[in-house]
Amino acid sequence: MASESSPLLAYRLLGEEGTALPLNGAGAPGGASARKLSTFLGVVVPTVLSMFSIVVFLRIGFVVGHAGLLQALAMLLVAYFILALTVLSVCAIATNGAVQGGGAYFMISRTLGPEVGGSIGLMFYLANVCGCAVSLLGLVESVLDVFGADATGPSGLRVLPQGYGWNLLYGSLLLGLVGGVCTLGAGLYARASFLTFLLVSGSLASVLISFVAVGPRDIPLTPRPGPNGSSLPPRFGHFTGFNSSTLKDNLAAGYAEDYTTGAMMNFASVFAVLFNGCTGIMAGANMSGELKDPSRAIPLGTIVAVAYTFFVYVLLFFLSSFTCDRTLLQEDYGFFRAISLWPPLVLIGIYATALSASMSSLIGASRILHALARDDLFGVILAPAKVVSRGGNPWAAVLYSWGLVQLVLLAGKLNTLAAVVTVFYLVAYAAVDLSCLSLEWASAPNFRPTFSLFSWHTCLLGVASCLLMMFLISPGAAGGSLLLMGLLAALLTARGGPSSWGYVSQALLFHQVRKYLLRLDVRKDHVKFWRPQLLLLVGNPRGALPLLRLANQLKKGGLYVLGHVTLGDLGGMKPNTLVLGFYDDAPPQDHFLTDPAFSEPADSTREGSSPALSTLFPPPRAPGSPRALSPQDYVATVADALKMNKNVVLARASGALPPERLSRGSGGTSQLHHVDVWPLNLLRPRGGPGYVDVCGLFLLQMATILGMVPAWHSARLRIFLCLGPREAPGAAEGRLRALLSQLRIRAEVQEVVWGEGAGAGEPEAEEEGDFVNSGRGDVEAEALARSANALVRAQQGRGTGGGPGGPEGGDTEGPTTALTFLYLPRPPADPARYPRYLALLETLTRDLGPTLLVHGVTPVTCTDL
Repeated sequence: MASESSPLLAYRLLGEEGTALPLNGAGAPGGASARKLSTFLGVVVPTVLSMFSIVVFLRIGFVVGHAGLLQALAMLLVAYFILALTVLSVCAIATNGAVQGGGAYFMISRTLGPEVGGSIGLMFYLANVCGCAVSLLGLVESVLDVFGADATGPSGLRVLPQGYGWNLLYGSLLLGLVGGVCTLGAGLYARASFLTFLLVSGSLASVLISFVAVGPRDIPLTPRPGPNGSSLPPRFGHFTGFNSSTLKDNLAAGYAEDYTTGAMMNFASVFAVLFNGCTGIMAGANMSGELKDPSRAIPLGTIVAVAYTFFVYVLLFFLSSFTCDRTLLQEDYGFFRAISLWPPLVLIGIYATALSASMSSLIGASRILHALARDDLFGVILAPAKVVSRGGNPWAAVLYSWGLVQLVLLAGKLNTLAAVVTVFYLVAYAAVDLSCLSLEWASAPNFRPTFSLFSWHTCLLGVASCLLMMFLISPGAAGGSLLLMGLLAALLTARGGPSSWGYVSQALLFHQVRKYLLRLDVRKDHVKFWRPQLLLLVGNPRGALPLLRLANQLKKGGLYVLGHVTLGDLGGMKPNTLVLGFYDDAPPQDHFLTDPAFSEPADSTREGSSPALSTLFPPPRAPGSPRALSPQDYVATVADALKMNKNVVLARASGALPPERLSRGSGGTSQLHHVDVWPLNLLRPRGGPGYVDVCGLFLLQMATILGMVPAWHSARLRIFLCLGPREAPGAAEGRLRALLSQLRIRAEVQEVVWGEGAGAGEPEAEEEGDFVNSGRGDVEAEALARSANALVRAQQGRGTGGGPGGPEGGDTEGPTTALTFLYLPRPPADPARYPRYLALLETLTRDLGPTLLVHGVTPVTCTDL
């Protein structure tokens, strides 16, 4: 792990040049120069238009007319509940690190690995390609319903020739327009989307006004052929205006035959149509590579868009139920135009929504394809899609996607494509929920999204809901999609993929293995389940191979340990951090006598009961008795651990920690508790305060992990930034806050002046973190340690002997520090100076209460997703 790079290892708060490295992921593919879109233009507008699609104008009457108002509202609530579960997962993942281009594919692949991520990413890409074709085919049908030569509506103009060839030509021309806009870049696409958003909003506003301003009227319906081809008399639907009788008649369901297909409608078929139209929640996430701040824009913009579209749908359902009779709703899906004050504006809205949905699908598909090509999961097949313009626009991926959409248009099967598209979308949504669920179950310390309105329950429910909806809409398409995903995953597994993304499966395996190891209880062993547990000691495995095989055969699934020293990686369960108690003169305490969790059970003398814990462990060392380690050996242990690339934590006064969880208001008070973090070396005043290195980041990570534990939820994290006497306040604090924002660490930042009278102008130490090797005298070193100790105690709000956890157990009425994290300097290179090093640590931590001295040598923080 030490050999891996971390995005934050070279982050300077107060470098010699006074500059900080960029924090927004510059240098990543499609870097900061390509990130121009705001939350509104990049997320809200495309998501709203995608979730409206053509349904908002042409299927409101269909849903309310067949299902009735009550069931229509129930359908809408169920649909948006399913979508909201996925939105919560998207928000959680998007706020857990820097999101690059590729949207949902990037989130899934960086969580579940390249095999699952690549397969679902390709399916999501195909869904967007087919979705673009469906929107264009729907637009062509809408145009021909009014202007086509074969139009049957009462107000058709009948000027455009129709037929398969003509329809394909119209679709190709519209695709050329959409492709041209997307090829020229996200900026033009955003402006075009904003224009269509204005047109759609204006059209919807005119419809809403028309419901109130237009009086009752009879609306002619499309004539139906009678028996033997004879014509039936004209029929009319009725717009009654706001009428309680109309609302009463429209409350209950009234499923009938669809006048466009002749199929009998039911709850499932109507719900599938409604759900198909509002699945575009990923339209904004697909633009992640062009957003200025995707971690903020994606959750905020998506939530705003979902809430806005839900409100509009509910409003249209109510207005339609109040003013239109069931005949009009069931027999004329485009009745908005018939009741509008200016019917052409409704047509403009219909065409604008279909055009914008096709643009959103095409540009989203191109961004997913470009991310797939950049990750090189499918080899030379997608290699052309890597090409980008100088401004970072993946125009080759747009052309690639345009060609596939053109092939789909040749099929022309709108209804079949619509079901496949929706199922593919649901597969991607289920994968996003599964990604968030896996991260939550793995309990990885770096999974700390700033968006917290989710849980594993919502993720699991989201996965189940998406899978259920897939089979409800189209069982055949659902089964085929899962089979295709399995085949693609197998192909990518055989081909091999990058291993540097991180696999949540490894985190889950570690979590489960650790949990089940802890659940092993020797008291529950039984003779009928006995297994041999073998320890085989050999001098050289090469000369004992037959014995190795024999022992392996004897173990019968039991534990088998080969006792031979080897060098190398021995598995993922090896420890990476050494924790030691502090080497001081504090008398040992027997916590078994005071902690109720370790007290002897009342029936411990009963036959068959387990023995008391006090009989299983020797008593603590008596005060004044010889220690197991000398000061020399203690420091040597620390030095050896660091040389072995292990992190080290020295805990002092841990016996004064509160035994139960920290709580505000315990004991009738409202006392607050702090966890103080000093991520800079206080014994190296010039080199330490100006630099956040691997060790400093390790301190921040450990303190953040502690705050994630329920027992410490109420404690406030405080981070202290040390400034030199001539440094201006404010600038360094701003850079530190930016770093904490990137790491999703919530903490108070406080600047303190450090260096006056403490050797601030002295040369830096010869070795990182090593103060005692710098040639300073023992008296000066002792003074510096005392000064640093006084500085920390002053910020704790404690006196010399006061404060909870202090030596005298005093208490203050204000906020108190429950635990202090300090930077542990490296031991000196000269073993003769080990005792002096230990004395300096004793002076530094004297009377601070519970304190952890930490030195980290491995990178543990990351700003990437």
